[in-house]
Amino acid sequence: MKYPELLDFPEVFQQRSEFDTIIDVRSPAEFAEDHIAGAINCPVLNNEERIVVGTMYKQVGSFEAKRLGAALVAKNIGLHIENLFQDKPRDWKPLIYCWRGGNRSGAMAHIFAKIGWPVTQLNGGYKAYRQFVNQSISTKPAELKWQVLCGPTGSGKSRCLHTLAGLGAQVLDLEQLANHRGSVLGDIPGRTQASQKQFESLIFEQLQRFDQQKMIFVEAESKKIGKLRVPDSLMHAMRASSCVQLCLPMEKRVGLLVEEYAHFIRNSESLGQQLDFLTPLHGKEKISRWRQMAECGKLTELVKELLEQHYDPAYSKSIARNFAGYANARRIVQNDINESDFLESAHHILPLANPGMNGV
Repeated sequence: MKYPELLDFPEVFQQRSEFDTIIDVRSPAEFAEDHIAGAINCPVLNNEERIVVGTMYKQVGSFEAKRLGAALVAKNIGLHIENLFQDKPRDWKPLIYCWRGGNRSGAMAHIFAKIGWPVTQLNGGYKAYRQFVNQSISTKPAELKWQVLCGPTGSGKSRCLHTLAGLGAQVLDLEQLANHRGSVLGDIPGRTQASQKQFESLIFEQLQRFDQQKMIFVEAESKKIGKLRVPDSLMHAMRASSCVQLCLPMEKRVGLLVEEYAHFIRNSESLGQQLDFLTPLHGKEKISRWRQMAECGKLTELVKELLEQHYDPAYSKSIARNFAGYANARRIVQNDINESDFLESAHHILPLANPGMNGV
């Protein structure tokens, strides 16, 4: 076979376990926005170099830009070979891609082939991958079986999902993929949300792993989780599926949320800033009072008021309207928030979705 081999993404996807390394040669900024799962970033032009070459292309000319770009690309490929790939054997099989499968990946693939490695270049590059992801996400959710966990804020849906996953059930945890808890107070300290493209890539990867014959558990979500939008096709599939309603006493819901939002106790100013987003709904006077409660460390009282006056009314209005199976949802009543309580609930939920499965 002649190398570099050129493959379209559907073939690459089917064969990707055969590649020893997936190499994204785009700039670090491009890679950070989104990339193929498992890829490493070996830019042939860094962020600044890419801007310089692109500016020269527009303002001076293509020849001058290519001449400069070639020198930079050759230098950077040499550094990658020297620092990262010196120990790779003759049969090491890398896959290389760039934005459109053109000059950047072509340059590295050509040099690797001359060295003697059986290298493959992704035809169409990241752009072709992105098209495949979009097409898959638009059709795949409708082909899968979904069981939606419903329940007002603080009812333990996320913890229940984690418990179900621990029992071997198929779970799509959208809030985990989004790095956000899904409410106005849902920012997670120390974490930033991925780009919309990366979020969709993570969903794509999860969907591909699922067994179509088995149920998938997912939490009832709104269309947006923080700044990220749940794909329309997935929302449609979720909203048309059967539901299970988780029920916790109010004091336990408050206790669970106080645990999960303990960081706000340490940073009341951050909590106050998030509460400000609710001003259009509740007015300045109420938000001012809630901010005072936060500053005084009255988190338990504040959470209870937020649930009763904001979250629960909003949930009641939206859940029945948006999730068709909610009216017939089986209620799972849980009295506490210990690990054993969530385990017991999970054992009740599993047989509902998979008749004949005993949950162990």
